[in-house]
Amino acid sequence: MSEDRSAHDNRPGAGAPQDTGGGMSRTVGVFKNLLLKWALAVGLVVVWELATLAAESPFFPRPTEIVGAAVDTWFSGPAAQLFLADTVFDDVVPSLGRVLGSWSIAAVIGVALGTALGRSQVALDYVGPLLAFMRAVPPPALIPVFMVLFGIDNTMKVVVIVFGAIWPIILNTVDGVRSVGPLQQETARSFRTPRHYWITMVVLPAAMPKIFAGLRLSLSLALILMVIAEMVGTTNGIGYELIYAQQSFEFTTMWAWIVLLGVLGYGLNALLLAVERRVLAWQPANGTANANTTGA
Repeated sequence: MSEDRSAHDNRPGAGAPQDTGGGMSRTVGVFKNLLLKWALAVGLVVVWELATLAAESPFFPRPTEIVGAAVDTWFSGPAAQLFLADTVFDDVVPSLGRVLGSWSIAAVIGVALGTALGRSQVALDYVGPLLAFMRAVPPPALIPVFMVLFGIDNTMKVVVIVFGAIWPIILNTVDGVRSVGPLQQETARSFRTPRHYWITMVVLPAAMPKIFAGLRLSLSLALILMVIAEMVGTTNGIGYELIYAQQSFEFTTMWAWIVLLGVLGYGLNALLLAVERRVLAWQPANGTANANTTGA
């Protein structure tokens, strides 16, 4: 009987309670990390509230005043519009469209050009100096040139955003494509792998981690350049409303738009990280890397 009981205890299912305990410990650890992060954020807001309350400066309103201005600006619409004000549809939505549309164009062109340059050392030697020169030119400095070439409509704004956001994608794609090892290349030659299959099924998947790193940086630059482009020669958008509030001495509303930009940047980055985790789920080390990146 004792031998039967010992055999019963040694079955694979006998260790299940220990695994459950480990899962509970991990859950508690994640909860503690989230609690610490939110506690830090709340603490900073409290310090901001107390500091601005003591300073009484019209240029730096209290967070509670900023929240009130945000509600009045964006959530004072009718029920038929889900209580969203007209400025959400007239300014926020067009700005998001410019950011996402321009960033998508930069992503397609950047990945394609970066893949071509990464596969050809000769092309990289010839085109590399030109790309380095163009990358060194600040996109805001070219706004007057783009205004002459494309006018002051959406085309100019898209060109400004694409020009500034494309470089991290190109550079990271080139680096990722060139990181494909010689063993993989020799294996492909031995099996006479077609070029299109080699690029789409071997090169691009191997370069995906660095491509996504470039996409994240590019998305942040696209948001910044969107604001700059909308401050010149336009009558709508977040950048326009931001500069209009500043010139009208509506500093509380100005800070509300600034906070909205931070929220949009955080949300877009979190969404891209979720896509990255899904696309790179096949990589063993990706989960840990992304967990650390999400906490940044």
